[in-house]
Amino acid sequence: MFRVLSCIFIEHDLRYIGCAVLACVAGAVMTVRLFSRVRRGGGVEKVIWLLLAGFIGGATTWTTHFLAMLGYLGGGQAGYEPALTFSSFAVAVATATAGFGIAAYGGRSVIVEAGGAVVGLGIAAMHYTGMAAYQAQGVIYWDRGYVIASLVFAALFGALTTNRVVRPTTHFCKYFSILAMILAIVTTHFTAMGAVNVVLDPRIVMPDEIVPPIVLGFGVLSLMLILLALTAATYLIDARTTKAAVEQYRRLSLHDPLTGLSNRAAFNEQLAELAARPVDLSARVAVLSMDLNRFKEINDVHGHAAGDEVLRTIGGRLAQVAGEGEFIARVGGDEFVAVKQMHFKRSDALSLANRMLAEICKPVEWNGNTLSVGSSVGIAFYPGEAKTADDLVAQADVAMYRAKQSGDNAICIYDSSMDQAARERNALTMDMRSGLTAGQFELYYQHQNDTFTGQVVGFEVLLRWNHPTRGLILPGEFIPIAERTGFINELGEWVLRTACAEAVTWRNPLGIAVNVASQQLADPKFPLKVRNILKETGLGSDRLELEITESGIIADHQRALQTIRHLKNLGVKIAMDDYGTGYSSLSTLMSFPFDKIKIDRTFIDGLAINAQSAAIVRSTLILASSLDIPVLAEGVETDEHIAFLRKEGCMQVQGYLFGRPGPRENIEHIVNGEIGPEVAKVA
Repeated sequence: MFRVLSCIFIEHDLRYIGCAVLACVAGAVMTVRLFSRVRRGGGVEKVIWLLLAGFIGGATTWTTHFLAMLGYLGGGQAGYEPALTFSSFAVAVATATAGFGIAAYGGRSVIVEAGGAVVGLGIAAMHYTGMAAYQAQGVIYWDRGYVIASLVFAALFGALTTNRVVRPTTHFCKYFSILAMILAIVTTHFTAMGAVNVVLDPRIVMPDEIVPPIVLGFGVLSLMLILLALTAATYLIDARTTKAAVEQYRRLSLHDPLTGLSNRAAFNEQLAELAARPVDLSARVAVLSMDLNRFKEINDVHGHAAGDEVLRTIGGRLAQVAGEGEFIARVGGDEFVAVKQMHFKRSDALSLANRMLAEICKPVEWNGNTLSVGSSVGIAFYPGEAKTADDLVAQADVAMYRAKQSGDNAICIYDSSMDQAARERNALTMDMRSGLTAGQFELYYQHQNDTFTGQVVGFEVLLRWNHPTRGLILPGEFIPIAERTGFINELGEWVLRTACAEAVTWRNPLGIAVNVASQQLADPKFPLKVRNILKETGLGSDRLELEITESGIIADHQRALQTIRHLKNLGVKIAMDDYGTGYSSLSTLMSFPFDKIKIDRTFIDGLAINAQSAAIVRSTLILASSLDIPVLAEGVETDEHIAFLRKEGCMQVQGYLFGRPGPRENIEHIVNGEIGPEVAKVA
C-alpha cells in the first residue's frame, strides 16, 4: 500500500494526475449511463448504445492511463512505441465492448458479473499493453505480487460495475457503479505502476521511431476533445431519447388503450387545472357524466370482445365530435365524462350532450350482429354549488342517475334537491339484498279478465316491498335501482320461483303472468332457470306466461329470438308487454312467436280524449287479429274504456275496473273457491 502511495505522490506530477482523474470521472459517468441504456434497449438500438458504451469506456481507460503516464517521473529519456501504443487503444475499446456486451445479454445471471470482470481485465490488458509501449533509458523490472493484485482489483471492481447497474438495491446504485468503474481504472493503474522499477542505464540508446511524450500529449489531448464531444453528443441523444420516452409513457399513462380517449388520470388532471384557474363567472366549466345503457347485456350475450368493439367504436365517434374547448374521457368500464370549457349558457353544454348521445345511439356492427346501446347524461357546472372538483363530478353523477329514471337517452342538469334523492336511492340499494333475505318482499296479484263476461282468466304477478321503516315501496321506485345494480336477476328469479310455488297450490288452475327484465332475458341461462323452477315447483308450463318489453329484445334481436324459442319449447307463453311505447313494428310481431300483446295503459287512458290513442288501439287490434295474436288491454278503469274495447273486439282486459292489485289473501276466494264461472267473476 505504501509503495502505491509513494508511486502516486513521489513518482508522478500531480497536475497530470488531476487531469487524469477528471477524464476518468467524466468518462465513467457516461460509460455507466450508456451501459444502462444498453440494458433497456432492444434490437439495433441496443447494439448502437453498446458500441458507444464500449468506445467511450475504452477511450476513458486509455486517456486516463496516458495522462497519468505523461506525469510519470521515471527519470532519463522516455517515449512510446507507436504500434503498441495504438494497439493498447484498440485493446481498451474491444475489451470494454465485449465485456459490456456479455453483461448486457446475460439477463440476470452470473454472466452479468462475468461481463464486468472482462471489462476490468480489459483495463488491465490495456495498461500492460501501454506499458509494453513505454520505452525508457533503462531496464524495467516488475514486482509479480503487485501485478497479480492489479489483476484482482481490475476483475473485482469491473464485476461490481455491472452488478450495481443490473441488480440495484437502492436509488444510489448507479453512483456506486460509477465509483466502481473509477476504482477499476485507478486501482489497476496505480497498483500496476507500483510494480514498476526502472533501473536507469545511460548506455541504452533510445530508438528513433518512438513517440516523444510531447507528441503523445497532443494525441491524448485530441482524444480527450473527441471524447468530450462524443460525451456531449451522447448526453444530448440520451437526454432527448429519455425525454421522448417520458413523453410517450406520459401519453400512454393518460390515454385509454382501448378507445384512444383520455383516461381518468387525464380527466382528473384536466379538471384540477381548470379548478386552479381564477374564477370567471361569465365563462363557467360544465362536466358531463354518462354511461352506456344495455352494455352489460351485450357483454353477457356476445362476450367481452363484442363489448370492447362497442366501446372502441363509440370512443372513436366521441373523439370526432369533440370541438374546441371540449374534453372527453373514458373513466372506466362503460363510463364516459366530458368537460366543456368556456361554457357561457346551458345550451352550450346541452349541445355537447346531444352530439354525444347522437353518436352513442348509432348501431355498431360486429360479426354480423347489430348492437345498440343508449345513454343518459348528467350535467353539473363550476363555479356553482360544487366547492371542489370531486364535488363537481359527484354532482354530475347524481344528475346522470336522475336522467336514467327519465328513460333512455335523457339529459338532466344537476339541482341541489337531487342530493336527498340520491342518498335515499343509495340507502335502498343497501337495504334491497338484506330485504330479500329477510322476507320483506311480497307478491301482489291483479286480475286479468274476459272483456265480455268479466270472468277472471289469469293474474299478473306484481311485486311490493314492505320496508321496515319506509313502509310499502312500489316497484317504480326500487326496480330501476335493481336494474342499475344488477340485482334484478336475483330479484326476478325469486319472483318467478315464488309465483310458481304459490300458483301450483291453487285449486283453480288459473294462469300467471310474470314480468321479465331485460337483463334476465339477456342471460343465456335464463331458459334453463325457468325449466328448473317449473320442475322444482311442479307448475305446468302452460299456466306460466312471461311478459317481456320491446326494449328487452331490441338490444339484441337474434339472441332474444333464440331465448324466446327456448322458452316456447318448454311450453311457456310469451307476451309482449307495454306494446306501443317503444320500438313497435310489424317486423317485430312477425319475427317473434308472441302468444299475446298487451297494449300499454297510456293509450287506454287517452281513449276518451285523444283520437290518436283510439286509432293506435284500433289499428293494433286489427294487426293482431290478422296475425292471430290475442290482445290484452291494460289500464281499463272506466265504463267508456270497456265499451270501446268490446266494440273493437279486444278479448281480454286488466285494470282497476275489475280489481286493484292485492296480496294472496285478496284472491283466495277465486283461486281456491268452488270451480265454476259464477265464482270466477268479479262483481
